[in-house]
Amino acid sequence: MAVYDIPEGRYAVGGARFAVVAARFNHAVVDRLLDGAVAAFARHGVDASRLEIARVPGAFELPLAAMTLGRRDDVAAVVTLGCVIRGGTPHFEYVCAEAARGVGAAALALGKPVIFGVLTTDDRAQADARAGGEHGNKGEEAALAALEMVSLLRAMEP
Repeated sequence: MAVYDIPEGRYAVGGARFAVVAARFNHAVVDRLLDGAVAAFARHGVDASRLEIARVPGAFELPLAAMTLGRRDDVAAVVTLGCVIRGGTPHFEYVCAEAARGVGAAALALGKPVIFGVLTTDDRAQADARAGGEHGNKGEEAALAALEMVSLLRAMEP
């Protein structure tokens, strides 16, 4: 298959339902990611009635909630949102690694998109820049990735 023959996802997914799992830890940043995700879904025809939003304590808890919501037949994709800011201990590395590993494992186990929208930054300024600041809103980007992946997977079905 030539490169130009490969299907590409779109943002229109007609009637699909999505779940968003957002961490409460660093909520000032994560709330802005969540706002960006909800706005992106709305711009592309996914209204609030087709979104299930769950809050979990922190990034470490995202994979289990994503897996649980993702098991539902009516959920086409799950978006995970969180923010882990480096501190003075190795805790940052453990939380980031396990959150990323768990979200990836959930996607493979479920066979549906589970999007990693977790900021892993050195400081609050970097997080703010990625939650609606100079580097955009990574929550919005995560929602767009979910829409595109649902569309792409539908196009790839036999």
